[in-house]
Parts: sequence; C-alpha cells; structure tokens
Amino acid sequence: MSIPDEVLDFFHNQSYLIITTIDRDGGLHNACKGLVDIDRSGKLYLLDLYSGVTYANLLNNPSISVTAVDEHRFKGYSIKGTARIVRREELEPRLVKAWEDKITSRITARVIRNITEKKGHPRHPEALLPEPKYLIVVETKAVIDLTPHHLKPPGLKAHKIGTGDENG
Repeated sequence: MSIPDEVLDFFHNQSYLIITTIDRDGGLHNACKGLVDIDRSGKLYLLDLYSGVTYANLLNNPSISVTAVDEHRFKGYSIKGTARIVRREELEPRLVKAWEDKITSRITARVIRNITEKKGHPRHPEALLPEPKYLIVVETKAVIDLTPHHLKPPGLKAHKIGTGDENG
C-alpha cells in the first residue's frame, strides 16, 4: 500500500512510536519503539533493542499496529499491518547507520533542550540504550487518520487514507 507524503513526513518527525502486538491469550501489548525508516511503498523499519514481549508476540502473531500522535497539533495516524523479524546479523548496514544517526540527533536535541529549558531527565537515556537486537519490518495494510473529522481542514473532511475504524 502506498503511503501519502503527509503521513511519511509525520512519521519521520516523531521521536518514538507506540506499537501494539497481540499476545498468545489475545491480549494487547504496547511498547515504545524508534522508527528507523518508512518508505512510500508502505514499509516501516523499527529496530528493537530488546528481545522481550514484543519479539515473542510477533513470532506468534505478525499482526501489528504502529501509532504516532502529535498532541500539540491534535493529529495522528495509525498504521495497521503485518510484521516480520530480521535478525541482527542480517541487518542492512544502512539501517543500523540510520538508527545511529537518529540516536545522535535525539541526544543533540536533548542537550539543547536541557540548556534552553528546564532540564528533563538527569542523564541522557539515549546514550545508555543497548545495541539493537533485531529489526521489525512492517508491511502496511491500512493507514488510519486519527484526527477527528470536525478538526480536519475543509478539503480533507471526506478524505480517507486507508481502511479500518477511522475515528472510532
């Protein structure tokens, strides 16, 4: 499924995403993950730093939802799809480099924000993150616009990006 430029830009500008997977009992599991890349063809690349619950859930059931929200703009999207796991030793070097660049950017942004504003975290958590354990590749099946209909610009009120339970 092709992803519109607006959605691509939105996801690229998020510092983290919330992913939802399904456990063996049918329960939902949420976790924060960093986006490495997203392309127009509908592939999302997420590096996971741990081999925990998310990993076990995806081995059992590849269904996944990836959500990004910007509270200030009152806007968000959820991408529904299927995931596959790529082991660390099979990772493309460009994806590892992209992840390293994002971590460096996040550390830089945190340092600048700590200098110009009230200090947030006493340390730089990004610098303490472990190396990625595996890559999650998500194949997009639907893109859901989470913005309430009455808050969309007039030309977009009837615009439907994907299939699913838009706004409800």
